[in-house]
Amino acid sequence: MNENPFHKLAPFIQEYIYTHAWSELRAVQVEACRVIFETDADLLLATGTASGKTEAAFLPVLTSLHNDPPATIGVLYIGPTKALINDQFIRLNDLLKEADIPVWHWHGDVSQSSKNQLMKSPKGVLQITPESMESLLINKGTQLVRMFGDLRFIVIDEVHVFMGSDRGRQVLCQLQRLARFIRTQPRRIGLSATLGDYTQAENWLKSGTDRSVVTPKVEVKQQTIRLAVEHFFVPKPNSAKEESKENADFDHPYFKYIFETSRARKKCLIFANSRGETESVIATMRQIAEVQQAADIYHVHHGSIATPLREAAEDAMRDSDKPAITAATVTLELGIDLGQLDRVLQLGTPLTVSSFLQRLGRSGRRGQPSEMWCVHDEEERTGKELIHDQIPWRLLHCIAVIQLYLEERWIEPIRSVGYPFSLLYHQTMSTLASLGELSPAALAQRVLTLPPFSQVSEDDYRELLQHLIEIQHIQQTDERGFIVGLVGEQIVRNFRFYAVFPDSDEFSVKNESKEIGSITAPPPVGERFALAGRTWEVLDIDLKRKVVYAKRIRGKVPVSWANLNGDNIHTKILQRMRTALFEDVEYAYLQTGARTRLKEARWLARHAAIDKHNVVALGGNSYCLFPWTGSSPYETLRRCLRFACKSLGIVNLDGYSPYFITLKVDNDGLDEINRSITALSSKHIRPDDLVSPADLPNIILLEKYNQFVPDNLLLKGFAHDHLDVVEMEQLLRNWH
Repeated sequence: MNENPFHKLAPFIQEYIYTHAWSELRAVQVEACRVIFETDADLLLATGTASGKTEAAFLPVLTSLHNDPPATIGVLYIGPTKALINDQFIRLNDLLKEADIPVWHWHGDVSQSSKNQLMKSPKGVLQITPESMESLLINKGTQLVRMFGDLRFIVIDEVHVFMGSDRGRQVLCQLQRLARFIRTQPRRIGLSATLGDYTQAENWLKSGTDRSVVTPKVEVKQQTIRLAVEHFFVPKPNSAKEESKENADFDHPYFKYIFETSRARKKCLIFANSRGETESVIATMRQIAEVQQAADIYHVHHGSIATPLREAAEDAMRDSDKPAITAATVTLELGIDLGQLDRVLQLGTPLTVSSFLQRLGRSGRRGQPSEMWCVHDEEERTGKELIHDQIPWRLLHCIAVIQLYLEERWIEPIRSVGYPFSLLYHQTMSTLASLGELSPAALAQRVLTLPPFSQVSEDDYRELLQHLIEIQHIQQTDERGFIVGLVGEQIVRNFRFYAVFPDSDEFSVKNESKEIGSITAPPPVGERFALAGRTWEVLDIDLKRKVVYAKRIRGKVPVSWANLNGDNIHTKILQRMRTALFEDVEYAYLQTGARTRLKEARWLARHAAIDKHNVVALGGNSYCLFPWTGSSPYETLRRCLRFACKSLGIVNLDGYSPYFITLKVDNDGLDEINRSITALSSKHIRPDDLVSPADLPNIILLEKYNQFVPDNLLLKGFAHDHLDVVEMEQLLRNWH
């Protein structure tokens, strides 16, 4: 840009910059102004957390709206969570206080009166979730042109969260469907702090359009980071009374370490990989604080916590005058501004480099170093464990994630999906609900041309439609057109239909009239459960309304959720784990326990010759395979052993994905196992050969609407999107 972009910005934005004492625009903001003001391209802003991406997008966009006011909503902002939208809503309102550009947010927690006000005069900026956008497409079809006819920009926040997921593919469908209504393609702006492959992200952002994408290459000063990783052995669970287990928590070094490390800073965010872990750790921290007569400064933040309690946690973290500690899942992994966080604690392993970066980036704002302490627990050993059970897999995983970022700044690429049949069902039903009767050809033309379905054949779609007729989700009229059927009507007209992620059929928990959150399986009246970091006793259960009435009591109990984390671990992480296990390098961030545990694991691995062999004999006719490969090729190899190596006589096949596979054969055959596995690379195995009808119950659970998809389409989709024969064959060529 030849001149200072500041002088091109709208007067109210210049005033905002003066008022907030900005000394200059950041490099990413200058580059964003250049792209928006001087080109017609889409824009991808991929810079670190707290680098000013949101302002970089909105400063030129709002200037454009100020200079040439649109006749309808001018900017559509799509965010992954209601919390992030609420946060950005406040930030934008602050920026636009002196401008005649209204900002609206639209999701399940926004009042109907606010939505009605927008509908009366659709102007300015609309911030919305994908689920509420789906609702608009279905229920406001006749008003979409009046709302968005002069739409100029679409901003998609946290692009990396959407890419590679059915929810992100849903967004791409929505943008294309909206473009057909308004007969134009607004410019798109994507924001992300954790992208590895910019080309992949650019292609995703422009899906369904012919517009080019510009990703400014902005040099950002590398922020100082402080890392620590510690490891503890914890007692194996037993059948002892719960009270005994609770008392043991107070004195255990693992919990003492978390207590002291989190309270050593004024603001600390504790990340866990499940809701259950967040509840358990906060309940224990509160008990320790009570024993030590320390202040209760604890909060919990996850998807099953009631909105007021989540907001209270966010407010406590923003309050610069008081200390606060909050345990959270991915709900606080995204870009909500929590002010100056001093430290992040990670319980266990951030399973991906992307997640590690997001969580690390929550601390260290306002120019301070980012700080993360990873705390690992492992069950105490008896000394009789087999070699694969003596390796600290999660600790190695954590080291690999950290090293891949420190050494290469590497982030996982997004896994592509060619057959999203669950989403295909959803968009078929949504299109019919929105437009009414369509001929088979018109329906196919509208749905199959949506970007996510480019690999789906007409024959596959015909089979899906025939199946939907049979189960009465759609029906044919006398004119041979398709409409939503009687059974389909019950699904489409339910508000849960708008989401493509699986429903959690949960019970609302209330303490008198105050909502606390929700749980999946309420215990009987008189029993206890954990929620919001506290313990509750069930007073009554309203099964019809799905409400649990409870009172708060003291103590600690087990949590109510299973960990359904479905991360697909990349092969590069497994390969770096192998290197960490066998290289003679001391990592400076390892604390005493972790350093000792790694040293012990290295001795064990070398003693078992795992560095020289992929297969190790366990005794008898049992063996352990160490593939050192990612989740998809791991699962492919496991299935090959089951389907293609029948000559081995495998009588038992087990493992811990994606770390190792154990098997027992009916003959003594280490050499035969290696020969059979190596031979797999020349058998020209097809993915379809590795699935069977016995897989259907588990496949149906993978996506929300798989239950309405024909069986053979589900098997086809799983085989091609979840298995990786090519990478498995590459692995086998180096098998030893």
